[in-house]
Amino acid sequence: MRATWRGLPARLYEAGWEPGLTVPAADGSPLVTDHYFPRAEGDFPTLLVRSPYGRGLPWSPQYGMLFAEQGFHVVLQSCRGTGGSGGTFDLWRNEAADGLATVSWLRAQPWFDGTLGTVGPSYLGYVQWALALDPPPELKAMVVQVGLHDPHALFHADGAPRLENALAVGSGMTHQHRGMGPFVRATLRLQRRLREVTEARPLRGAYVRAVGGEVPWLDEVMAHPDAKDPYWRGASVAAAADGLGVPTSLVTGWHDALVDQTFEQYGRLRRAGCETALLVGPWTHTSALQRGWPEVFAESLAWLRAHLQDDPSGLRPSRVRVHVGGEDAWRDLDDWPSDPAAGSWFAAARGSLTRRAPADRAELTSFRYDPEDPTPSLGGPLLSGTAGPRDNAALEARDDVLTFTGPPLTEPVDVLGPVAARLTVSTDTGHADVFTRLCDVDPQGRSVNVCDGLGRVRTEGDEPSHVTVPMSSTAHRFAAGHRIRWQISGGAHPSYARNPGTGQSALDATAFTPVRITLHTDSALLLPTRDDGAGETVTGTPPAP
Repeated sequence: MRATWRGLPARLYEAGWEPGLTVPAADGSPLVTDHYFPRAEGDFPTLLVRSPYGRGLPWSPQYGMLFAEQGFHVVLQSCRGTGGSGGTFDLWRNEAADGLATVSWLRAQPWFDGTLGTVGPSYLGYVQWALALDPPPELKAMVVQVGLHDPHALFHADGAPRLENALAVGSGMTHQHRGMGPFVRATLRLQRRLREVTEARPLRGAYVRAVGGEVPWLDEVMAHPDAKDPYWRGASVAAAADGLGVPTSLVTGWHDALVDQTFEQYGRLRRAGCETALLVGPWTHTSALQRGWPEVFAESLAWLRAHLQDDPSGLRPSRVRVHVGGEDAWRDLDDWPSDPAAGSWFAAARGSLTRRAPADRAELTSFRYDPEDPTPSLGGPLLSGTAGPRDNAALEARDDVLTFTGPPLTEPVDVLGPVAARLTVSTDTGHADVFTRLCDVDPQGRSVNVCDGLGRVRTEGDEPSHVTVPMSSTAHRFAAGHRIRWQISGGAHPSYARNPGTGQSALDATAFTPVRITLHTDSALLLPTRDDGAGETVTGTPPAP
């Protein structure tokens, strides 16, 4: 690791390892636990790291060894039903009780000095929030990295299954805790069979060929697209942040599949008056722990030292630090978001974009979405290695993708905050999805995605429907000479399951119906920009087909 990541701090202590301890879960099930510690006399605070992904690579070196070298006891534990621990794994139902049971065990350990912190990414963030629902008095700090608090939002977007992410989670949860070899083989199998599985009719149960067996909890989460379904009761632990008094550091990336959950966590903590910090880098879910690890580790270590070792010397002065895309620079902010409400950029004739609102509402243009030949997904907020910014040229050349583009900018435009699309659309079948994306077009015409989102549209007859589609958040500078582009299509497959156009469940549909989607002139892209642009027209030459 030190050869790979040159920015890691020098170790302060030699690290020791006590593997294979048994901790009783809430119901007595044995939870297999490894203990890492500094080989030195004296008291050291403890970090609790609970994982369903095993205790080997990368968790052992990145969390066990590195933090022990910096003066922490580290308790690395396999969640029930994983990594040799007893019981049956459930995506959320046992984590709060099992976390408290582990803290109870810690109190009896002679090396535990009564000062506890938590740290970890993804589902390792979920278990932290679960513990924080009823935080034990020893809990003094949390570091949630690219973290989860709402399982429903990971698997569904406005009723549309997040298909590719669901398959990645199913494969990872099933195989990673069994060791690096089984996990690598499972990942390669999923890559080989992704198209076969995501194009299956029906989708329900087809994942077995890609994941390597049945996963009952995956069947269940995909079969319940409605967040208000009783099935999801208790799944979200977002409320833990509402009254939390435990200082909490949040880390995410602009192309992380869970970035919106991190921003929700931050907002809840700020409203509760909880001490918090936010770091947002140019990362995906996985690259935050790879390419971004020196920054992520430094941020995490500084927070834990400040609140567990009474050493605030490594803390940065600002509450928020974000990486600004397009500028490739870090920016310190007092809060997030830091800018006023978004301004409207309207779709207009000939593929142009204008700041001037239309005089009246009328049909602007239309396209045909065919689920037999679904609009493909490209980059964006995924859990796989295909996530992140990509050249959208091939995608935008398709007949089922609309683009609206402004002229070359005469000065930079900064977009900082949540982005959304306010759409007025009509359809000829009554059932459709709308995928909408913000892109940055450079002087050579290369269009790169910045952020995006998908919403479900339901219409009756010729009457148009109004829908607002959240498109996540961004901190991005559109440089002088670049153009702002708004991209609209009827889906992004296999990131999202294709809408069959019939109203039938995407999991059970075997027959598909093409849909004609018509966009109306009052449809607008909502961008939080620093320029006021009131009444300014930014129409320009439409992009080449």
